[in-house]
Amino acid sequence: MPGVQLTVPTLDDAPDPGMDHGEVFTRRWVVDLVLDLAGYRSSEDLAALLVVEPSCGSGAFLEAIVERLLASVGSEEITNCQDSIRAFDLLAANTDRARKAVSTILVDAGVPERDASALAQRWIATGDFLLDDLGLEDGTVDLVVGNPPYVRLESVGAERMATYRGAMSTMRGRSDLYVGFYERGLQLLAQDGRVAFICADRWMHNQYGAQLRAFITSDFAVDTIVSMHDVDAFVDTVSAYPAITVLRRGQQGQVLVTATSGGFDHRDAQHLVAAASNGGIAASDSFSAARLPDWPQGSGLWPSGTPEAVGLVQRLEADFAPLEDRATGTRVGIGVATGVDDVFITSTPGSVEPERLLPLATGGDIASGTLDWSGQYLVNPWGDEGLEDLEDWPGLAAYLDQHAPAVRGRYVARQRPDQWYRTIDRVHPSLTDTPKLLLQDMKAAAEPVLDPGGHYPHHNLYYVVSEAWDLEVLGGLLLSDVTNLFISTYCVKMRGGTYRFQAQYLRQIRVPDPASLTKELRNDLRHAFQARNRGAATRAACSSYDVDPRALAHALRGVGDT
Repeated sequence: MPGVQLTVPTLDDAPDPGMDHGEVFTRRWVVDLVLDLAGYRSSEDLAALLVVEPSCGSGAFLEAIVERLLASVGSEEITNCQDSIRAFDLLAANTDRARKAVSTILVDAGVPERDASALAQRWIATGDFLLDDLGLEDGTVDLVVGNPPYVRLESVGAERMATYRGAMSTMRGRSDLYVGFYERGLQLLAQDGRVAFICADRWMHNQYGAQLRAFITSDFAVDTIVSMHDVDAFVDTVSAYPAITVLRRGQQGQVLVTATSGGFDHRDAQHLVAAASNGGIAASDSFSAARLPDWPQGSGLWPSGTPEAVGLVQRLEADFAPLEDRATGTRVGIGVATGVDDVFITSTPGSVEPERLLPLATGGDIASGTLDWSGQYLVNPWGDEGLEDLEDWPGLAAYLDQHAPAVRGRYVARQRPDQWYRTIDRVHPSLTDTPKLLLQDMKAAAEPVLDPGGHYPHHNLYYVVSEAWDLEVLGGLLLSDVTNLFISTYCVKMRGGTYRFQAQYLRQIRVPDPASLTKELRNDLRHAFQARNRGAATRAACSSYDVDPRALAHALRGVGDT
Protein backbone atom coordinates (compact mmCIF):
# COMPACT_ATOMS: atom_id res chain seq x y z
CA MET A 1 0.00 0.00 0.00
CA PRO A 2 1.33 3.50 -0.75
CA GLY A 3 2.89 5.27 2.19
CA VAL A 4 3.49 2.08 4.19
CA GLN A 5 7.05 1.39 5.32
CA LEU A 6 8.05 -2.26 4.92
CA THR A 7 9.23 -3.92 8.13
CA VAL A 8 11.58 -6.83 7.51
CA PRO A 9 13.93 -8.94 9.62
CA THR A 10 17.56 -7.87 9.52
CA LEU A 11 20.95 -9.50 9.93
CA ASP A 12 23.57 -8.18 12.30
CA ASP A 13 26.49 -9.74 10.45
CA ALA A 14 28.26 -7.93 7.60
CA PRO A 15 28.20 -9.41 4.10
CA ASP A 16 30.61 -12.28 3.65
CA PRO A 17 33.43 -10.95 1.44
CA GLY A 18 33.98 -14.46 0.09
CA MET A 19 30.36 -14.88 -0.98
CA ASP A 20 29.39 -14.87 -4.63
CA HIS A 21 27.60 -11.54 -4.96
CA GLY A 22 26.38 -12.27 -8.47
CA GLU A 23 27.89 -9.16 -10.05
CA VAL A 24 27.37 -8.98 -13.82
CA PHE A 25 28.10 -5.57 -15.35
CA THR A 26 25.96 -4.23 -18.18
CA ARG A 27 27.19 -2.62 -21.40
CA ARG A 28 26.35 1.07 -21.74
CA TRP A 29 24.17 0.76 -24.84
CA VAL A 30 22.08 -1.87 -23.04
CA VAL A 31 21.74 0.45 -20.04
CA ASP A 32 20.49 3.16 -22.38
CA LEU A 33 18.00 0.75 -23.95
CA VAL A 34 16.58 -0.20 -20.54
CA LEU A 35 16.21 3.44 -19.50
CA ASP A 36 14.61 4.39 -22.82
CA LEU A 37 12.09 1.55 -22.63
CA ALA A 38 11.26 2.58 -19.06
CA GLY A 39 10.59 6.16 -20.16
CA TYR A 40 13.49 7.72 -18.23
CA ARG A 41 14.54 10.16 -20.96
CA SER A 42 16.24 13.54 -20.66
CA SER A 43 13.38 15.14 -22.60
CA GLU A 44 11.15 14.48 -19.57
CA ASP A 45 11.06 16.38 -16.27
CA LEU A 46 13.34 13.94 -14.47
CA ALA A 47 13.72 16.20 -11.44
CA ALA A 48 10.12 15.38 -10.57
CA LEU A 49 10.83 11.64 -10.49
CA LEU A 50 12.42 9.40 -7.88
CA VAL A 51 14.56 6.68 -9.46
CA VAL A 52 16.08 3.85 -7.41
CA GLU A 53 19.04 1.69 -8.43
CA PRO A 54 18.95 -1.22 -5.96
CA SER A 55 22.28 -2.87 -6.80
CA CYS A 56 24.46 -0.21 -8.37
CA GLY A 57 27.79 -2.06 -8.54
CA SER A 58 30.41 0.38 -9.75
CA GLY A 59 27.76 2.57 -11.38
CA ALA A 60 26.88 1.43 -14.95
CA PHE A 61 23.20 2.37 -14.61
CA LEU A 62 23.84 5.15 -12.14
CA GLU A 63 26.20 7.02 -14.46
CA ALA A 64 23.60 7.00 -17.24
CA ILE A 65 20.88 8.11 -14.82
CA VAL A 66 22.96 11.06 -13.60
CA GLU A 67 23.85 12.10 -17.16
CA ARG A 68 20.18 12.05 -18.16
CA LEU A 69 19.16 14.00 -15.07
CA LEU A 70 21.84 16.60 -15.86
CA ALA A 71 20.59 16.88 -19.44
CA SER A 72 17.04 17.29 -18.17
CA VAL A 73 17.60 20.00 -15.53
CA GLY A 74 21.03 21.49 -16.29
CA SER A 75 24.10 21.68 -14.07
CA GLU A 76 22.92 24.85 -12.33
CA GLU A 77 19.73 23.17 -11.04
CA ILE A 78 21.15 19.75 -10.24
CA THR A 79 21.68 20.62 -6.56
CA ASN A 80 17.88 20.87 -6.25
CA CYS A 81 17.63 17.18 -7.20
CA GLN A 82 18.80 15.72 -3.91
CA ASP A 83 15.70 13.49 -3.75
CA SER A 84 15.67 12.41 -7.40
CA ILE A 85 18.07 9.45 -7.11
CA ARG A 86 18.66 6.71 -4.54
CA ALA A 87 21.22 3.99 -5.23
CA PHE A 88 22.40 1.11 -3.05
CA ASP A 89 24.88 -1.70 -3.02
CA LEU A 90 25.66 -4.40 -0.51
CA LEU A 91 29.40 -3.82 -0.81
CA ALA A 92 30.98 -0.61 0.48
CA ALA A 93 33.74 -0.88 -2.13
CA ASN A 94 31.14 -0.65 -4.87
CA THR A 95 29.39 2.35 -3.38
CA ASP A 96 32.75 4.12 -3.00
CA ARG A 97 33.52 3.55 -6.69
CA ALA A 98 30.01 4.65 -7.70
CA ARG A 99 30.30 7.87 -5.69
CA LYS A 100 33.62 8.70 -7.34
CA ALA A 101 32.18 8.03 -10.81
CA VAL A 102 29.11 10.19 -10.13
CA SER A 103 31.20 13.02 -8.66
CA THR A 104 33.43 13.01 -11.73
CA ILE A 105 30.41 13.27 -14.06
CA LEU A 106 29.00 16.18 -12.06
CA VAL A 107 32.28 18.07 -11.84
CA ASP A 108 32.92 17.59 -15.58
CA ALA A 109 29.47 19.13 -16.18
CA GLY A 110 30.42 22.23 -14.23
CA VAL A 111 29.02 21.39 -10.80
CA PRO A 112 31.26 22.63 -7.97
CA GLU A 113 33.28 19.80 -6.48
CA ARG A 114 31.81 20.29 -3.01
CA ASP A 115 28.25 20.09 -4.35
CA ALA A 116 29.12 17.10 -6.51
CA SER A 117 30.53 15.22 -3.53
CA ALA A 118 27.49 16.08 -1.40
CA LEU A 119 25.08 14.84 -4.07
CA ALA A 120 27.01 11.60 -4.52
CA GLN A 121 26.92 11.03 -0.75
CA ARG A 122 23.20 11.81 -0.68
CA TRP A 123 22.28 9.64 -3.62
CA ILE A 124 24.41 6.52 -2.94
CA ALA A 125 24.44 4.36 0.19
CA THR A 126 25.69 0.96 1.30
CA GLY A 127 22.89 -1.37 2.27
CA ASP A 128 20.93 -4.54 1.60
CA PHE A 129 18.00 -3.58 -0.64
CA LEU A 130 15.97 -6.55 0.56
CA LEU A 131 16.54 -6.28 4.29
CA ASP A 132 17.75 -2.86 5.44
CA ASP A 133 15.71 0.22 6.31
CA LEU A 134 16.88 2.43 3.47
CA GLY A 135 14.46 5.30 4.04
CA LEU A 136 12.19 4.33 1.14
CA GLU A 137 8.43 4.15 1.55
CA ASP A 138 6.16 1.89 -0.45
CA GLY A 139 4.17 3.67 -3.12
CA THR A 140 6.60 6.57 -3.56
CA VAL A 141 9.10 5.51 -6.24
CA ASP A 142 8.68 6.27 -9.96
CA LEU A 143 11.33 3.93 -11.35
CA VAL A 144 13.37 1.02 -10.00
CA VAL A 145 16.00 0.15 -12.57
CA GLY A 146 19.13 -1.94 -12.91
CA ASN A 147 20.72 -5.34 -13.18
CA PRO A 148 20.00 -7.23 -9.93
CA PRO A 149 22.47 -9.87 -8.69
CA TYR A 150 22.32 -13.42 -10.07
CA VAL A 151 22.78 -15.59 -6.98
CA ARG A 152 21.03 -18.80 -5.97
CA LEU A 153 19.67 -18.53 -2.44
CA GLU A 154 21.63 -21.63 -1.41
CA SER A 155 24.82 -19.68 -2.06
CA VAL A 156 24.24 -16.92 0.51
CA GLY A 157 24.43 -19.01 3.70
CA ALA A 158 21.68 -20.67 5.71
CA GLU A 159 20.94 -17.77 8.09
CA ARG A 160 20.85 -15.10 5.39
CA MET A 161 18.79 -17.37 3.14
CA ALA A 162 16.21 -17.90 5.88
CA THR A 163 16.08 -14.17 6.53
CA TYR A 164 15.54 -13.39 2.85
CA ARG A 165 12.77 -15.97 2.63
CA GLY A 166 11.12 -14.46 5.69
CA ALA A 167 11.23 -11.00 4.17
CA MET A 168 10.22 -11.80 0.59
CA SER A 169 7.08 -13.86 0.00
CA THR A 170 8.03 -14.65 -3.61
CA MET A 171 11.38 -16.27 -2.81
CA ARG A 172 10.32 -19.92 -2.80
CA GLY A 173 11.93 -23.16 -3.93
CA ARG A 174 15.37 -22.84 -5.51
CA SER A 175 14.85 -19.14 -6.00
CA ASP A 176 17.48 -16.72 -7.25
CA LEU A 177 18.18 -13.56 -5.27
CA TYR A 178 16.90 -11.38 -8.10
CA VAL A 179 13.35 -12.65 -7.44
CA GLY A 180 13.38 -10.66 -4.20
CA PHE A 181 14.64 -7.59 -6.04
CA TYR A 182 11.61 -7.73 -8.31
CA GLU A 183 9.23 -8.06 -5.35
CA ARG A 184 10.80 -5.29 -3.29
CA GLY A 185 11.08 -2.99 -6.29
CA LEU A 186 7.42 -3.48 -7.18
CA GLN A 187 6.35 -2.77 -3.61
CA LEU A 188 8.04 0.62 -3.78
CA LEU A 189 6.27 1.81 -6.93
CA ALA A 190 3.90 4.75 -7.02
CA GLN A 191 0.89 4.54 -9.35
CA ASP A 192 2.19 4.11 -12.92
CA GLY A 193 5.71 3.65 -11.53
CA ARG A 194 7.92 1.08 -13.25
CA VAL A 195 10.46 -1.62 -12.50
CA ALA A 196 12.87 -2.03 -15.41
CA PHE A 197 15.49 -4.77 -15.04
CA ILE A 198 17.79 -6.65 -17.33
CA CYS A 199 17.95 -10.01 -15.66
CA ALA A 200 18.03 -13.75 -16.27
CA ASP A 201 14.59 -14.85 -17.47
CA ARG A 202 14.53 -18.26 -15.76
CA TRP A 203 11.89 -17.09 -13.28
CA MET A 204 9.42 -16.68 -16.14
CA HIS A 205 9.72 -20.36 -17.11
CA ASN A 206 10.46 -22.24 -13.87
CA GLN A 207 8.46 -23.34 -10.86
CA TYR A 208 10.40 -21.12 -8.45
CA GLY A 209 9.06 -18.07 -10.28
CA ALA A 210 5.38 -18.99 -9.73
CA GLN A 211 4.91 -16.77 -6.68
CA LEU A 212 6.55 -13.81 -8.40
CA ARG A 213 4.44 -14.23 -11.53
CA ALA A 214 1.29 -14.32 -9.39
CA PHE A 215 2.50 -11.30 -7.40
CA ILE A 216 3.08 -9.31 -10.60
CA THR A 217 -0.19 -10.12 -12.32
CA SER A 218 -2.28 -9.48 -9.20
CA ASP A 219 -1.48 -5.75 -8.91
CA PHE A 220 0.92 -4.85 -11.69
CA ALA A 221 1.14 -4.86 -15.48
CA VAL A 222 3.69 -6.28 -17.89
CA ASP A 223 4.63 -3.50 -20.33
CA THR A 224 7.71 -4.80 -22.16
CA ILE A 225 9.71 -8.01 -22.53
CA VAL A 226 12.84 -8.11 -24.69
CA SER A 227 14.49 -11.57 -24.87
CA MET A 228 18.27 -11.22 -25.33
CA HIS A 229 19.68 -14.73 -24.86
CA ASP A 230 22.38 -14.49 -27.51
CA VAL A 231 23.09 -10.75 -27.25
CA ASP A 232 26.47 -9.53 -26.03
CA ALA A 233 24.80 -7.49 -23.29
CA PHE A 234 27.39 -7.69 -20.51
CA VAL A 235 31.00 -6.64 -20.07
CA ASP A 236 32.03 -10.22 -19.27
CA THR A 237 30.86 -13.35 -21.07
CA VAL A 238 28.21 -15.05 -18.93
CA SER A 239 25.52 -17.65 -19.57
CA ALA A 240 22.73 -15.56 -18.10
CA TYR A 241 19.88 -15.95 -20.64
CA PRO A 242 18.86 -12.32 -20.03
CA ALA A 243 15.70 -10.42 -20.82
CA ILE A 244 14.68 -6.82 -20.28
CA THR A 245 11.39 -6.58 -18.41
CA VAL A 246 9.45 -3.39 -17.77
CA LEU A 247 6.67 -3.81 -15.20
CA ARG A 248 4.23 -1.11 -14.09
CA ARG A 249 1.89 -0.48 -11.17
CA GLY A 250 -1.43 -0.24 -13.00
CA GLN A 251 -3.89 -2.10 -15.19
CA GLN A 252 -2.64 -4.59 -17.74
CA GLY A 253 -2.69 -3.34 -21.31
CA GLN A 254 -0.80 -4.17 -24.45
CA VAL A 255 2.63 -5.77 -24.14
CA LEU A 256 5.64 -4.99 -26.32
CA VAL A 257 7.23 -8.40 -27.00
CA THR A 258 10.63 -8.48 -28.69
CA ALA A 259 12.89 -11.36 -29.65
CA THR A 260 16.50 -10.73 -30.63
CA SER A 261 19.35 -12.61 -32.25
CA GLY A 262 23.05 -12.48 -31.44
CA GLY A 263 23.57 -9.63 -33.90
CA PHE A 264 21.34 -7.22 -31.95
CA ASP A 265 23.39 -4.10 -31.13
CA HIS A 266 23.11 -0.40 -30.26
CA ARG A 267 21.76 0.48 -33.71
CA ASP A 268 18.98 -2.09 -33.38
CA ALA A 269 18.31 -0.84 -29.85
CA GLN A 270 17.65 2.65 -31.22
CA HIS A 271 15.36 1.19 -33.88
CA LEU A 272 13.47 -0.75 -31.19
CA VAL A 273 13.04 2.36 -29.00
CA ALA A 274 11.65 4.27 -31.96
CA ALA A 275 9.24 1.43 -32.69
CA ALA A 276 8.15 1.31 -29.05
CA SER A 277 7.10 4.93 -29.33
CA ASN A 278 5.30 4.44 -32.65
CA GLY A 279 3.04 1.43 -32.44
CA GLY A 280 5.64 -1.14 -31.43
CA ILE A 281 5.79 -3.14 -34.69
CA ALA A 282 9.28 -3.48 -36.16
CA ALA A 283 11.67 -6.11 -37.42
CA SER A 284 15.16 -6.49 -38.80
CA ASP A 285 17.67 -9.28 -39.25
CA SER A 286 18.42 -8.92 -35.52
CA PHE A 287 15.04 -8.47 -33.83
CA SER A 288 11.29 -8.79 -34.17
CA ALA A 289 8.93 -6.64 -32.10
CA ALA A 290 5.17 -6.24 -31.87
CA ARG A 291 2.50 -5.35 -29.34
CA LEU A 292 0.27 -8.14 -28.06
CA PRO A 293 -3.19 -7.32 -26.65
CA ASP A 294 -2.78 -8.87 -23.20
CA TRP A 295 -0.68 -11.11 -20.94
CA PRO A 296 -1.28 -14.34 -18.96
CA GLN A 297 -2.59 -13.87 -15.44
CA GLY A 298 -1.86 -15.89 -12.30
CA SER A 299 1.14 -18.03 -11.45
CA GLY A 300 1.39 -19.94 -14.74
CA LEU A 301 4.47 -19.95 -16.95
CA TRP A 302 5.12 -16.94 -19.17
CA PRO A 303 5.68 -17.33 -22.91
CA SER A 304 8.72 -15.99 -24.72
CA GLY A 305 9.93 -15.83 -28.28
CA THR A 306 9.01 -13.86 -31.34
CA PRO A 307 5.74 -11.90 -31.20
CA GLU A 308 4.40 -14.20 -33.92
CA ALA A 309 5.10 -17.31 -31.83
CA VAL A 310 3.68 -15.87 -28.60
CA GLY A 311 0.63 -14.49 -30.40
CA LEU A 312 -0.17 -17.82 -32.08
CA VAL A 313 0.26 -19.71 -28.81
CA GLN A 314 -2.10 -17.29 -27.05
CA ARG A 315 -4.67 -17.80 -29.80
CA LEU A 316 -4.45 -21.60 -29.46
CA GLU A 317 -4.69 -21.34 -25.68
CA ALA A 318 -7.92 -19.38 -26.04
CA ASP A 319 -9.45 -21.93 -28.42
CA PHE A 320 -8.33 -25.34 -27.15
CA ALA A 321 -8.12 -27.33 -23.92
CA PRO A 322 -4.85 -28.34 -22.21
CA LEU A 323 -3.25 -31.67 -23.05
CA GLU A 324 -3.61 -32.75 -19.39
CA ASP A 325 -7.36 -32.75 -18.91
CA ARG A 326 -9.73 -34.61 -16.61
CA ALA A 327 -12.40 -34.53 -19.30
CA THR A 328 -10.30 -36.86 -21.48
CA GLY A 329 -8.50 -38.62 -18.64
CA THR A 330 -5.19 -37.42 -20.08
CA ARG A 331 -2.28 -37.11 -17.69
CA VAL A 332 1.38 -36.11 -17.97
CA GLY A 333 4.00 -37.56 -15.64
CA ILE A 334 7.67 -38.34 -15.18
CA GLY A 335 9.33 -41.70 -14.67
CA VAL A 336 10.87 -42.96 -11.46
CA ALA A 337 13.95 -41.45 -9.82
CA THR A 338 15.71 -43.95 -7.54
CA GLY A 339 18.58 -42.00 -5.99
CA VAL A 340 21.01 -44.83 -6.77
CA ASP A 341 20.42 -46.33 -10.20
CA ASP A 342 23.36 -48.70 -9.86
CA VAL A 343 21.32 -50.58 -7.24
CA PHE A 344 17.72 -50.16 -8.35
CA ILE A 345 18.38 -50.83 -12.04
CA THR A 346 19.66 -54.24 -13.01
CA SER A 347 20.17 -56.37 -16.09
CA THR A 348 20.37 -59.52 -13.93
CA PRO A 349 16.76 -60.53 -13.28
CA GLY A 350 17.69 -63.38 -10.92
CA SER A 351 18.88 -60.99 -8.21
CA VAL A 352 15.43 -60.69 -6.58
CA GLU A 353 11.98 -62.24 -6.82
CA PRO A 354 10.48 -61.90 -10.33
CA GLU A 355 7.45 -60.08 -8.87
CA ARG A 356 9.78 -57.32 -7.66
CA LEU A 357 11.10 -56.54 -11.15
CA LEU A 358 9.57 -54.21 -13.71
CA PRO A 359 10.91 -53.88 -17.28
CA LEU A 360 12.37 -50.36 -17.38
CA ALA A 361 12.23 -48.03 -20.39
CA THR A 362 15.07 -45.49 -20.54
CA GLY A 363 15.98 -42.63 -22.83
CA GLY A 364 18.36 -44.86 -24.74
CA ASP A 365 15.57 -47.32 -25.44
CA ILE A 366 13.57 -44.79 -27.48
CA ALA A 367 16.43 -42.90 -29.15
CA SER A 368 15.70 -44.56 -32.51
CA GLY A 369 12.07 -43.36 -32.56
CA THR A 370 10.66 -46.73 -31.50
CA LEU A 371 10.82 -48.57 -28.20
CA ASP A 372 13.79 -50.95 -28.37
CA TRP A 373 14.04 -52.34 -24.83
CA SER A 374 17.60 -52.89 -23.62
CA GLY A 375 16.69 -55.56 -21.06
CA GLN A 376 17.03 -53.44 -17.91
CA TYR A 377 14.72 -53.91 -14.94
CA LEU A 378 13.65 -51.70 -12.08
CA VAL A 379 14.09 -53.37 -8.70
CA ASN A 380 10.74 -52.32 -7.29
CA PRO A 381 10.09 -52.15 -3.52
CA TRP A 382 6.53 -50.84 -4.05
CA GLY A 383 3.21 -52.64 -4.29
CA ASP A 384 -0.22 -51.33 -5.21
CA GLU A 385 -0.90 -50.31 -1.61
CA GLY A 386 2.49 -48.77 -0.83
CA LEU A 387 5.99 -49.79 0.23
CA GLU A 388 6.37 -53.56 0.58
CA ASP A 389 7.46 -55.24 3.83
CA LEU A 390 10.92 -56.68 3.29
CA GLU A 391 10.08 -59.66 5.51
CA ASP A 392 7.68 -60.80 2.79
CA TRP A 393 10.41 -60.71 0.14
CA PRO A 394 13.62 -62.37 1.35
CA GLY A 395 15.33 -62.09 -2.04
CA LEU A 396 14.68 -58.36 -2.22
CA ALA A 397 15.72 -57.96 1.41
CA ALA A 398 19.02 -59.77 0.82
CA TYR A 399 19.73 -57.75 -2.33
CA LEU A 400 19.06 -54.41 -0.63
CA ASP A 401 21.04 -55.43 2.45
CA GLN A 402 23.98 -56.24 0.16
CA HIS A 403 23.82 -52.65 -1.13
CA ALA A 404 22.71 -51.06 2.16
CA PRO A 405 25.52 -48.44 2.45
CA ALA A 406 24.65 -46.91 -0.93
CA VAL A 407 20.89 -47.14 -0.39
CA ARG A 408 20.95 -45.82 3.19
CA GLY A 409 23.32 -43.00 2.23
CA ARG A 410 20.75 -41.27 0.02
CA TYR A 411 19.07 -38.09 1.25
CA VAL A 412 15.59 -39.64 1.01
CA ALA A 413 16.74 -42.57 3.17
CA ARG A 414 18.27 -40.32 5.82
CA GLN A 415 15.06 -38.28 5.94
CA ARG A 416 12.90 -41.42 6.28
CA PRO A 417 15.04 -44.04 8.00
CA ASP A 418 12.04 -46.34 8.48
CA GLN A 419 11.64 -46.36 4.68
CA TRP A 420 15.34 -46.48 3.86
CA TYR A 421 14.85 -48.80 0.88
CA ARG A 422 12.24 -46.71 -0.95
CA THR A 423 12.97 -45.10 -4.31
CA ILE A 424 12.83 -41.31 -4.38
CA ASP A 425 9.56 -41.46 -6.32
CA ARG A 426 6.77 -43.85 -5.52
CA VAL A 427 6.28 -46.55 -8.13
CA HIS A 428 2.76 -47.26 -9.37
CA PRO A 429 3.07 -50.79 -10.80
CA SER A 430 -0.17 -50.47 -12.81
CA LEU A 431 1.54 -47.85 -15.02
CA THR A 432 3.74 -50.61 -16.42
CA ASP A 433 0.95 -52.23 -18.47
CA THR A 434 -0.77 -48.95 -19.31
CA PRO A 435 -0.27 -47.79 -22.94
CA LYS A 436 1.63 -44.49 -22.95
CA LEU A 437 3.56 -42.06 -25.05
CA LEU A 438 7.16 -41.55 -23.95
CA LEU A 439 9.23 -38.41 -24.54
CA GLN A 440 12.85 -37.67 -23.72
CA ASP A 441 13.59 -34.53 -21.77
CA MET A 442 16.21 -32.85 -23.96
CA LYS A 443 15.67 -33.01 -27.71
CA ALA A 444 15.86 -30.68 -30.70
CA ALA A 445 12.22 -31.51 -31.52
CA ALA A 446 9.35 -33.55 -30.10
CA GLU A 447 9.83 -37.30 -30.61
CA PRO A 448 6.97 -39.14 -28.89
CA VAL A 449 7.31 -42.93 -28.87
CA LEU A 450 4.52 -45.40 -28.12
CA ASP A 451 4.86 -47.97 -25.37
CA PRO A 452 1.82 -50.19 -25.93
CA GLY A 453 2.28 -51.45 -22.37
CA GLY A 454 4.84 -53.55 -20.56
CA HIS A 455 7.46 -51.02 -19.43
CA TYR A 456 7.91 -48.58 -16.57
CA PRO A 457 9.53 -45.22 -17.47
CA HIS A 458 12.84 -44.10 -15.99
CA HIS A 459 13.18 -40.55 -14.65
CA ASN A 460 14.78 -39.26 -17.87
CA LEU A 461 11.46 -39.93 -19.64
CA TYR A 462 8.14 -38.13 -19.48
CA TYR A 463 4.93 -39.97 -20.31
CA VAL A 464 1.40 -39.21 -21.46
CA VAL A 465 -1.52 -41.55 -20.73
CA SER A 466 -5.13 -41.01 -21.75
CA GLU A 467 -8.56 -42.60 -21.45
CA ALA A 468 -10.09 -40.85 -24.48
CA TRP A 469 -7.28 -40.50 -26.99
CA ASP A 470 -6.10 -43.07 -29.47
CA LEU A 471 -2.46 -42.67 -28.49
CA GLU A 472 -1.22 -42.98 -32.07
CA VAL A 473 -3.50 -40.09 -33.08
CA LEU A 474 -2.34 -38.05 -30.11
CA GLY A 475 1.21 -39.09 -30.96
CA GLY A 476 0.75 -37.53 -34.40
CA LEU A 477 -0.25 -34.23 -32.79
CA LEU A 478 2.70 -34.37 -30.39
CA LEU A 479 5.10 -35.20 -33.25
CA SER A 480 3.98 -32.08 -35.13
CA ASP A 481 5.55 -28.65 -35.12
CA VAL A 482 2.55 -27.33 -33.17
CA THR A 483 4.01 -29.13 -30.17
CA ASN A 484 7.44 -27.66 -30.90
CA LEU A 485 5.82 -24.21 -30.99
CA PHE A 486 4.36 -24.65 -27.51
CA ILE A 487 7.52 -26.13 -26.03
CA SER A 488 9.83 -23.53 -27.58
CA THR A 489 7.58 -20.73 -26.31
CA TYR A 490 7.45 -21.93 -22.71
CA CYS A 491 10.51 -24.01 -21.95
CA VAL A 492 13.81 -22.90 -20.48
CA LYS A 493 15.99 -22.45 -23.53
CA MET A 494 19.21 -24.43 -23.87
CA ARG A 495 22.27 -23.58 -25.93
CA GLY A 496 22.32 -25.18 -29.37
CA GLY A 497 18.55 -25.09 -29.88
CA THR A 498 17.70 -27.99 -27.56
CA TYR A 499 14.23 -27.98 -25.99
CA ARG A 500 13.23 -29.24 -22.56
CA PHE A 501 10.25 -31.61 -22.74
CA GLN A 502 9.48 -31.55 -19.02
CA ALA A 503 6.02 -32.16 -17.60
CA GLN A 504 5.50 -28.47 -16.76
CA TYR A 505 6.04 -27.57 -20.43
CA LEU A 506 4.10 -30.50 -21.88
CA ARG A 507 1.13 -29.36 -19.81
CA GLN A 508 1.19 -26.04 -21.68
CA ILE A 509 0.30 -27.81 -24.94
CA ARG A 510 -3.26 -27.34 -26.13
CA VAL A 511 -5.09 -30.03 -28.12
CA PRO A 512 -8.44 -30.28 -29.91
CA ASP A 513 -11.28 -32.38 -28.52
CA PRO A 514 -10.53 -35.90 -29.80
CA ALA A 515 -14.21 -36.28 -30.69
CA SER A 516 -13.97 -33.22 -32.96
CA LEU A 517 -11.45 -34.82 -35.33
CA THR A 518 -12.77 -36.31 -38.52
CA LYS A 519 -11.95 -39.91 -39.39
CA GLU A 520 -9.69 -38.65 -42.17
CA LEU A 521 -7.71 -36.43 -39.79
CA ARG A 522 -7.38 -39.22 -37.24
CA ASN A 523 -6.03 -41.52 -39.94
CA ASP A 524 -3.61 -38.86 -41.20
CA LEU A 525 -2.26 -38.24 -37.70
CA ARG A 526 -2.00 -41.95 -36.94
CA HIS A 527 -0.18 -42.75 -40.17
CA ALA A 528 2.18 -39.77 -39.74
CA PHE A 529 3.04 -40.98 -36.24
CA GLN A 530 3.63 -44.55 -37.39
CA ALA A 531 5.87 -43.32 -40.22
CA ARG A 532 7.69 -40.78 -37.99
CA ASN A 533 6.81 -38.17 -40.64
CA ARG A 534 6.88 -34.79 -38.92
CA GLY A 535 5.88 -32.91 -42.05
CA ALA A 536 2.75 -35.01 -42.55
CA ALA A 537 1.98 -34.77 -38.82
CA THR A 538 2.30 -30.98 -38.99
CA ARG A 539 -0.02 -30.69 -41.99
CA ALA A 540 -2.67 -32.81 -40.27
CA ALA A 541 -2.19 -30.92 -36.99
CA CYS A 542 -2.64 -27.56 -38.73
CA SER A 543 -5.97 -28.81 -40.10
CA SER A 544 -6.93 -30.03 -36.62
CA TYR A 545 -6.18 -26.62 -35.07
CA ASP A 546 -7.40 -24.59 -38.08
CA VAL A 547 -3.96 -22.98 -38.33
CA ASP A 548 -2.44 -21.74 -41.58
CA PRO A 549 0.75 -23.82 -42.07
CA ARG A 550 2.52 -20.69 -43.29
CA ALA A 551 1.64 -18.86 -40.07
CA LEU A 552 3.00 -21.79 -38.04
CA ALA A 553 6.21 -21.89 -40.06
CA HIS A 554 6.62 -18.12 -39.65
CA ALA A 555 6.05 -18.36 -35.89
CA LEU A 556 8.68 -21.09 -35.58
CA ARG A 557 11.31 -19.10 -37.45
CA GLY A 558 14.01 -17.52 -35.38
CA VAL A 559 14.85 -13.84 -35.72
CA GLY A 560 16.65 -13.27 -39.00
CA ASP A 561 15.83 -16.73 -40.42
CA THR A 562 14.87 -16.77 -44.07
